Amino acid sequence: MNLFLLIVIGFVVGLFVISMGGGGAAIYLGVLTAVFHLTPARAAATSLITALPSLVIGSIGYFRQGKIDVKLGNQMLLAALPAVVVGSLVSPYIPTTIYQWIVGIILFVLGIQIFFQQNQHKGSRNVSPSRMKASLYGVLSGLMVGVAGLSGGGPILAGLLLMGQDMFSAAATSSYVLVGMTAVGTLLHFSGGRIDWTAGGGLMIGAIIGALLAPLLLNKLSQNPHTQKYLKLFIAVLLVLMGIKTVF
Repeated sequence: MNLFLLIVIGFVVGLFVISMGGGGAAIYLGVLTAVFHLTPARAAATSLITALPSLVIGSIGYFRQGKIDVKLGNQMLLAALPAVVVGSLVSPYIPTTIYQWIVGIILFVLGIQIFFQQNQHKGSRNVSPSRMKASLYGVLSGLMVGVAGLSGGGPILAGLLLMGQDMFSAAATSSYVLVGMTAVGTLLHFSGGRIDWTAGGGLMIGAIIGALLAPLLLNKLSQNPHTQKYLKLFIAVLLVLMGIKTVF
C-alpha cells in the first residue's frame, strides 16, 4: 500500500473519528492487522502512537472553542489511567475469545442505552453527573486501552452522552480524556511490539490533517439544531454494530 493511500485513510479516519470523540486506534489496529499482517503487539503499539498526535491536535481545537468539560474529563482520567496500567499487565493472560465477548457486550449495551435515552423526553438532562458513573466509564475505557491497544473512545463517549452531555461537548471531552489514556497506553505497549513506522507514519500524517479540520467540522454541524439527534442515533447504532462485530 503506497504512502498516498495511507495518508488518505488516515485523513478520513482522523476527520471522522475525532469529530465523533474517538481516537481511531481500533480502526488503525484493524488496518494494520488485516492489511499489513502485523502481530497483535506490534499493531497495538503502532495504532496507539498513530492515534496520539491527532487526538492532541483535536483536543487543542476543542479547547479553544470552549467545548471541553475539563472537570468531568479529569474525573474519568483519574479512574482510567490506573485501569490502563492494570489492563496492560493482565493482557497476556486474558484469552482473546473471552476479551472479545466482554468488550462486545459492553459496546452493545452502551449503544442500546443511548438509543433508548434519545427517545426519552428532552427534559431529562443530568447536569451533575455522579463521580461513580464517570469513574466506571473511565475504568471500562482504560481496560480497553491497556488490554488491546484500542483508544477506548466507545465507553467514554457513550458514558458522557448517558450522563447528560450534549453530542458536541461529549465529543470534545472524550478527545481530551483519550489523550491521557492513549499516551499511557503507548508507553506501555511500546516495549511489547516495535512500531512499524512505514505504515504508522503515513496513517499518522493523514490523521493529523483530519484532526485539524475535525473541530471546525463539529462546530459547523452544531449550528444545525437537528444534527445532535441524528449524531446520537448514529453513535448508538455504531456502538451496537461494533459490539456485534467484536464478538462475531
